[in-house]
Amino acid sequence: MIGIVIFIGVLLGVVILYMQHPKFGKAPGGKRLERIRQSPQYRDGKFQNVHYTPMVSEGHSLIKVTFDFIFGRFPRTAPTDAIPSIKTDLKSIPANQDVLVWFGHSSYFIQLQGKRFLVDPVFSPSASPVPNSNKAFKGTNVYSANDMPEIDYLLISHDHYDHLDYPTITQLRPKIKQIVCGLGVGAHLEHWKFDPTRIIEKDWNESLTLSDGFTLHTAPARHFSGRGISGNNTLWLSYVLQAPGFKLYLGGDSGYDTHFSEIGKKFGGFDLAILENGQYNEAWHEIHLLPWEVLKATHDLQAKRLMPVHSSKFSLAFHPWDEPLKQLTELNQQTHIPLVTPVIGEVVRLKDADQQFKEWWVGVE
Repeated sequence: MIGIVIFIGVLLGVVILYMQHPKFGKAPGGKRLERIRQSPQYRDGKFQNVHYTPMVSEGHSLIKVTFDFIFGRFPRTAPTDAIPSIKTDLKSIPANQDVLVWFGHSSYFIQLQGKRFLVDPVFSPSASPVPNSNKAFKGTNVYSANDMPEIDYLLISHDHYDHLDYPTITQLRPKIKQIVCGLGVGAHLEHWKFDPTRIIEKDWNESLTLSDGFTLHTAPARHFSGRGISGNNTLWLSYVLQAPGFKLYLGGDSGYDTHFSEIGKKFGGFDLAILENGQYNEAWHEIHLLPWEVLKATHDLQAKRLMPVHSSKFSLAFHPWDEPLKQLTELNQQTHIPLVTPVIGEVVRLKDADQQFKEWWVGVE
């Protein structure tokens, strides 16, 4: 018995010591915490969603879900083949071209109206603070911080490891002019030596003027946050890029809820919606969209085109790696929404509604 107690004590000490690493970030405090407490989204000591959002859906067991997540083995959650990709020279893209380049999962580069945006970049070989876990699929890690041009605005949807990656962000630091993120996320960034004057923390339903007629809006999402023991102490966001003649919705991570229709009505629809489609499960469908919900959210947003992301790089759920794209494509045969499904690194011409994309996942084992 004494030996077990000593072992547990040593293990706990190792975990506590390991969690002092900067990659775990820092909880908000001081004036930042005072501001957080003024947010309508902050209640009972943490950020809340618009509607009740359980981490595990009704009818499912937290113990079973946790056991399956740690010890479960499910077929084809990762491909055996390398994921196809294209290496585009982002630095050579003319400033007058309006384009998007996807890097896998939820990381992508946008150039619009001469401004460069980088969204949730993760160029590390894993999406976890635990070494050798949640490894990137073969062929997906073809871009690095060195490949990025100067970035006008780094947009962070929330602080989970598969969206806010410590090694990537710190390597990018010299190239980033401004960072926009949810309330509280700036505490991580300051802890990582970012200049506080370059960090813009926003609540839901706020705006930032980028230039004449070009505005970045923050909007709700239905999700959660946290990098350590404490959860929901930073805010999760979606974004709207509203430029003259073009509107783009960046969904971040979100389960289905009424906010999609409210955002669609508020902005009068979108030319393109980028929505998560992957890492879902019926046991946690309140915090991640199922494929049919992706199409419903697209309809609610009144979006003309849909780009599904949050798949094809990391396995964070139990479904086959290609199931999100297969199911979405099959379901879309009834709705006929134009799908934007580029290969990693392929240039998407944002204002070219006629651009065609291959079902690149077909034949990849």
